[in-house]
Amino acid sequence: MGRLGADSDFHQQLLGRIRNLCLSFPETSERISHGAPAFYYKNKNMFAQYRDNHHGDGRIALWCASTADVRSMLIELNPDLYFLPPYVAYLGWIGLRLDRDAAWSEIESIIGDAYLCKIKPKRK
Repeated sequence: MGRLGADSDFHQQLLGRIRNLCLSFPETSERISHGAPAFYYKNKNMFAQYRDNHHGDGRIALWCASTADVRSMLIELNPDLYFLPPYVAYLGWIGLRLDRDAAWSEIESIIGDAYLCKIKPKRK
């Protein structure tokens, strides 16, 4: 099974690092949503979700809230690393492949941007 699978050392270490990053922001929490660890602002606004081989897609990935312009730019600049995640892409979310050696500075930036997307008041 290699890197995939919840019991692998790679998976556990990666999820632990993602968890620490997501929970380092104020008023954040974690719970399982749709079978995967998800991270929330104020217990209701999901800003990131960790996905391991979602429906057999072979990816270890992070799905994050994003803005449409940032999402489009990232996918255009690096389509091997970024993708449109199923179910949430239409909401502006971006997928980041964690199994393709993304730089931690980039992962941190995506998580930070996702958090900021959810703490900003929505325009009416």
